[in-house]
Amino acid sequence: MSNEKFKGQAGEVFWESPANIALVKYWGKYPGQLPMNPSLSFTLRESVVRIRMKYAPAGNGPGGLHSFALNGQPNDKFRARISKYIDSMKAHYAFLNDFGLDIESQSTFPHSAGIASSAAAFSALAMALGSIENELAGKTGMGSDFLQKASFASRLGSGSACRSVYGGFTVWGKSEHLLGSSDDFAVKLADESIHPAFRNLQDAVLIVDDSEKKVSSTAGHALMNGHDFRESRIAQSEKNLCSMLHALKTGDEDLFVNIVENEALTLHGLMMSSRPGYILIKPGTIALIEKIRDFRQQHTINICFTLDAGPNIHLVYLDKDAHRVRPFIQQELLPMCKNRRWMDDGVGAGPKKK
Repeated sequence: MSNEKFKGQAGEVFWESPANIALVKYWGKYPGQLPMNPSLSFTLRESVVRIRMKYAPAGNGPGGLHSFALNGQPNDKFRARISKYIDSMKAHYAFLNDFGLDIESQSTFPHSAGIASSAAAFSALAMALGSIENELAGKTGMGSDFLQKASFASRLGSGSACRSVYGGFTVWGKSEHLLGSSDDFAVKLADESIHPAFRNLQDAVLIVDDSEKKVSSTAGHALMNGHDFRESRIAQSEKNLCSMLHALKTGDEDLFVNIVENEALTLHGLMMSSRPGYILIKPGTIALIEKIRDFRQQHTINICFTLDAGPNIHLVYLDKDAHRVRPFIQQELLPMCKNRRWMDDGVGAGPKKK
């Protein structure tokens, strides 16, 4: 195909998009990257992926991904996944049929270690594709339609990525408990539906192990299809979503803590009780959980833990308690982390165009 109509239309875009941490977990999916159950998360502030995407007419060659680098190095495994994703996006972003892309990606956190690295990566890619589409069409601005399409496109790369398109708290998955919720894209919870106590929620990401997971999330989701507890899990997630929405709106800290930890333990319980079962948490994970619960009981501070599909702990606490929680992190938790590694994170504002 000749690309004369695109002659001279080359450029580059820069995007930064965050990971998110689910409080009500997404686990199990239907074909088309549709969720088996609704989930609720908050978008992080510091755990981000930065994308530099160069685009240029492909000439007589095929459009799509031409080159990819992760943290300055070639990465064949991730390149193959990105290339497949970009090709699938040709149905939604027509310019990809005629343009070649060179992508450089940088991450502030370990990939494949259970910190939703794919969520950050694919939301950044979708935001970049959307802004290139706008530039080629001479459009400006990124309104609700832009964000909804980006969330839809992110989902097709990695389900939880659709939640990273928005800052604050988001819900993905159609539920009777939230008007406007959808399986196709995430929706942002209105600021007025979040009690002031939770709007600046803090998250200390405690690194127990930064090696690649032995079982991917994709494989884990597939094991839910024939899981003995599948139907009860779907019902549980709906109940917990309803309760979490209530806790966030009313500022009920005790209810919040109860649901967050129940969901985290349920997620890993589902992995252990799959056929075959598997374990992603480590002895260090259990030790941190026990230390966190002891601190909460002794000091009557509503801190809690959650986990993604990996061994690393997210210690979630209120901003008003930071002066008491941070010394606890420094003095008692960091010695239990791998090389004292942690990330000081919290609720973020969502993706940023650089």
